[in-house]
Amino acid sequence: MDGFGTIRLHHRTIKRFRRFSRKITKSYSETLESVMDFFEWHGISPSSKFPKRVDEDGEKTRKRINALIAIVRDIEKTQTLPTNTMLLALFGQHEIVKKRREPKRVEKKFQKMTKEEWNKLEGMIPKERLSQLEEKYKGEKEEVLQFLSKVKLVKPRFGNSYWTIDTNATELGLLKKRMRKDY
Repeated sequence: MDGFGTIRLHHRTIKRFRRFSRKITKSYSETLESVMDFFEWHGISPSSKFPKRVDEDGEKTRKRINALIAIVRDIEKTQTLPTNTMLLALFGQHEIVKKRREPKRVEKKFQKMTKEEWNKLEGMIPKERLSQLEEKYKGEKEEVLQFLSKVKLVKPRFGNSYWTIDTNATELGLLKKRMRKDY
């Protein structure tokens, strides 16, 4: 067994080290040894900036993963796909696989279209139809505004406020009918 030596430390540091040591190992020497080993194995010094080192390790890992992906893709191209096609050809399904893999080429030719066909394709409507729709919209808007002018807010002394419509049932029924018919 090695001899023991002493190191002078602040009392707060000693208390903190004792708590930390109980979590890690049973002896203080083993705890200090494992902490020093950790820093030496990972090439980290307490004075260096830790996040920079972590980024370097992350980049190394990313490069390794990318290299592995490249290797797997190469294996797939050179070994797996040719073997798979040979097996399918052996069992007579080679034509089916070829048909599925070949992309269909669609040649688009320029077509001359009339103005109406172009408008239909683009979802546009003629100016006459637009003006008719605008007039219809204005008329319906006026009807709705007239109807809304008949709506009144009633605030009773007791209870919640509510809205009333100052119209008869036939007028309301006609308005509903017209709105349903148009849409």
